[in-house]
Amino acid sequence: MALDTDAVETIAFDSYGTIVDVTTVEEPLSEYVDNPEAVATRWRNRSLEYAMVGNAIEEYHSFYELIRHALKWALDAQGVDLDESEREEILSTYHELDVFGDVREGMERLRDAGYDLYVVSNGNEEMLESMVDHAGIGDLLEATISADEVERFKPEAELYRHAADRIGTPTDEIAFVAAGWWDVPGAMHAGMHGVWVNRQDTLWGPYDTDPDLTIGTFRELADEFDA
Repeated sequence: MALDTDAVETIAFDSYGTIVDVTTVEEPLSEYVDNPEAVATRWRNRSLEYAMVGNAIEEYHSFYELIRHALKWALDAQGVDLDESEREEILSTYHELDVFGDVREGMERLRDAGYDLYVVSNGNEEMLESMVDHAGIGDLLEATISADEVERFKPEAELYRHAADRIGTPTDEIAFVAAGWWDVPGAMHAGMHGVWVNRQDTLWGPYDTDPDLTIGTFRELADEFDA
């Protein structure tokens, strides 16, 4: 299904991997491991797995706590023994991840075109505050909405629907923009329009339904909305 931009009143964005680049952690990891890319990938994937298992067993810990545990697991899996202070130094990179170069321009164009912009994230409040500050997008956003508010992680429908309630806009009038191949179908299942930011030219699915829109950059997103 193609995205009907006329039906959209509000645009919500994922944060990690969508606005900021989680591969930034490879730099501090490179001081301790020979293969920082592989460790970073294991770290990221394990943190998402922890979140999804937490949903399934109804056990909630903040996302920062999950990535803390996932980092230790990824290092242990590579046979790398770091003390707690070294791990915390690597972990702190999540407060200053690089911002994708197209983000500010694309969001600014959308805001100027009259769309209210939000962030809906698995990140806890402290993480989102530092992300918004480091990305320099606080002036473009109406608010950030965290998984902490419902103690459920995406792609559970509850968080997307909670976000719609907080925003005050029906789900079918919200376009949700994310790089996560697992995040976009979650939003669509909850009733939102799904926009997939496919920066790495990866594969979708397999799902019966395609994204309503696939883009490579936020500039393309603004173009689609004639912003």
